[in-house]
Amino acid sequence: MSEIGYGMWGMGNWSGSDDAESRRSLERAVELGCNFFDTAWAYGRGRSERLLGEVVRAHPGTRLYTATKLPPKNLRWPARAEDPLEEVYPPGHIRAYTEKSLENLGLECIDLLQFHVWSDSWADDPRWRQALEELRREGVIRAAGISVNRWETENGVRALRTGAIDAVQVIYNIFDQAPEDRLFPLCRELDVGVIARVPFDEGSLTGTLTRESTWPAGDWRNTYFVPENLHASVERAERLRPLIPRGSSLPELALRFILSNPDVGTVIPGMRKLAHVDANLSASEQGALPEILLEELRAHRWDRQPTAWSQ
Repeated sequence: MSEIGYGMWGMGNWSGSDDAESRRSLERAVELGCNFFDTAWAYGRGRSERLLGEVVRAHPGTRLYTATKLPPKNLRWPARAEDPLEEVYPPGHIRAYTEKSLENLGLECIDLLQFHVWSDSWADDPRWRQALEELRREGVIRAAGISVNRWETENGVRALRTGAIDAVQVIYNIFDQAPEDRLFPLCRELDVGVIARVPFDEGSLTGTLTRESTWPAGDWRNTYFVPENLHASVERAERLRPLIPRGSSLPELALRFILSNPDVGTVIPGMRKLAHVDANLSASEQGALPEILLEELRAHRWDRQPTAWSQ
């Protein structure tokens, strides 16, 4: 599996998404050796899944790994501990949306089926595990995973200990280093794969945001980058600039920080444009960062707590 995968959220319902451009970018990624693609039914109600299915079927001789996510039945992001399993992932819902995703993809099997939200309050409930096991036995999924809520890196530990989870998807980047504390060591112990998402901290680690950045009406980034978050994110990103190696860039530094951690199996930056594909895939060729630079970057850890705008 390629150490840089492809995050496909932006191809679903972000402002400016263009299917023709998305197809060209996906084809370029395959050409450059990317073979892990992460999507979800919620990314445009199947729009992103359909784009992935097209590219997989167009390359029958190339092993491309497909990962998608089941939406919560109550459509509430993130998961809340007080929500019972039957309101979020009852067995019938798990099966119904697995079938919807298979239909969108146009494939007979999903390599990695993930819960798009998760709360460890459900960990001991046998129903979700039984539903996954049935899907495995039927051969329609190969592995199962969870996507951990933003800034709740230990809300998933109990699920991993059930033995039913093969991979965990978690926010991990220069700012969000908390998975190193407890989650990554447990993944090593249990041989659970790690997918690092949000490598650019939703855009702040690209270095392109300013204190005045705005997005078109309806774009979720307007609600995430409220002034409280936007201003702090821009200021922290600026502090990283002196650490960027000569001839490199902040996005490349961000990716190489993640790739320097052997616990990470793959990182999934969003890539809607050809230039992003070329730049991000090339970071893999640069290798790990020097240890002295990694130590300097560890000082930029930013521990945050979930809040109303972080959903």
